[in-house]
Amino acid sequence: MPQLLENIEIETAPNPTVAVIWMHGLGADGNDFVPMVRELDLHGLPAIRFVFPHANSMPVTVNGGYVMRAWYDITNADLVRREDEAGLRASQAQVEALIAREKARGIPAGRIILAGFSQGCAMALQTGLRHPEKLAGLMCLSGYVPLADKLSNERSVESLGTPVFMVHGRGDGVIPIVRAEQSRDLLKALGYQVEWHEYMMQHSLCQEEVEDISAWLKKVLT
Repeated sequence: MPQLLENIEIETAPNPTVAVIWMHGLGADGNDFVPMVRELDLHGLPAIRFVFPHANSMPVTVNGGYVMRAWYDITNADLVRREDEAGLRASQAQVEALIAREKARGIPAGRIILAGFSQGCAMALQTGLRHPEKLAGLMCLSGYVPLADKLSNERSVESLGTPVFMVHGRGDGVIPIVRAEQSRDLLKALGYQVEWHEYMMQHSLCQEEVEDISAWLKKVLT
């Protein structure tokens, strides 16, 4: 098992019975989405442990080899050609280690949500669709399915029961919405239950999205 990633934890109440493992985007770190905990309407939900891991740092090809926190390298702006399969799989193992820690602390897989933005979204999908147990959900913000051509052979049967929440901005210039739509359509074709939302925003978040996340959390956790 890989060394556990450094992370930030926030518990909404003592003795949490739910965990949300939330992965940041390229060049950010776990602090990026900590403020979201206060923004979400968690009224009526059980105690939640939010875990915000920091990805390791690596040179990122598309950014001229600049070293930054990243879940995997990006070699092409189109995100499809020459994907960093080794990097994706290494980070997948690190996310699996975080899932294993939550299970060891008494939270079953069926009460664990994988969440992520951009690259973090790709990691939630890369890991959650292959995880050998049904999870509470995958919260996929402004991202896409990586290694899409391998998914039909590698996905777990159990993951078909994991609810998928996907959102994207119509004006996203970093990951064009067509890429996310292709991912959504692939998941639906494979039999996944996908809740899809799109907003008039760029590669970011908006208030309507925060409200939709809150509603989805209540749907899958109560």
